[in-house]
Amino acid sequence: MIEWLGKNLKKVEYMGRHFEVRAAAMAKTSAANAKLYSRHSKEIYVAAKSGEPDPDMNQTLKKAIERAKANNIPADVIKRAIEKAKGGSTENYSSATYEGFGAGASTLIIECLTDNQNRTIADLRTAFNKSHAKLGVSGSVSFNYQHLGNIIIAYTDEETMLDTLIMADVDVKEIEVQGENMQILVEPSDLYKAKEAIDELIPGVTYDTLELAMLPNEYCRLEGEDMVLFKRLLTLLDDVDDVQNVWHNVENVNEE
Repeated sequence: MIEWLGKNLKKVEYMGRHFEVRAAAMAKTSAANAKLYSRHSKEIYVAAKSGEPDPDMNQTLKKAIERAKANNIPADVIKRAIEKAKGGSTENYSSATYEGFGAGASTLIIECLTDNQNRTIADLRTAFNKSHAKLGVSGSVSFNYQHLGNIIIAYTDEETMLDTLIMADVDVKEIEVQGENMQILVEPSDLYKAKEAIDELIPGVTYDTLELAMLPNEYCRLEGEDMVLFKRLLTLLDDVDDVQNVWHNVENVNEE
């Protein structure tokens, strides 16, 4: 057992980034409750429309609901989204991802759910133009990001967590503890396998974060006018209804 564990510990790829830096740089456009509720409602609606509107029979819907609950979305908001799908609403959304370059060395990945891609791209282009930024082509930014399952919980026993996840055959990329919180990064396909293992390890655990994330390989710092322009861009993107998530590489965006 010890030999097996020792070999599998090599699966963990510590990427040398600080917990608090990563948390700040993963800023999304869901800061306000209204935006957060809208984002998850749309995800649940799309998942319910794509199959049976029953989480016991629709794994995509089940996962969307789990993500919503992890972000403290009220049960009535979740219920309304499912009922809307059951009611035969004709709204149809498709996912779209855009990449761009902000002030200085900043880069962004923008995830959208839209029922009108022409409107979405026009709104995004307006936000970028007003911030002296530019949209890029597919792959121009994402090559320098990693797609990962991201979990944050209140837990501090790193060794026990790693042992538990490895025994559950989860491909762990990183585990880091900061204060009373632990961040766990895994292969995207293993996110819910990891959740099941954690649920068994810590009955009744509350997830501060349970999501699929795009994390940059390298971070940058912005100062002065560059930071003003970058924050303007984030604010304008937050106003675009179709935007679900914004991932970026600016490590000091939340600093005063």
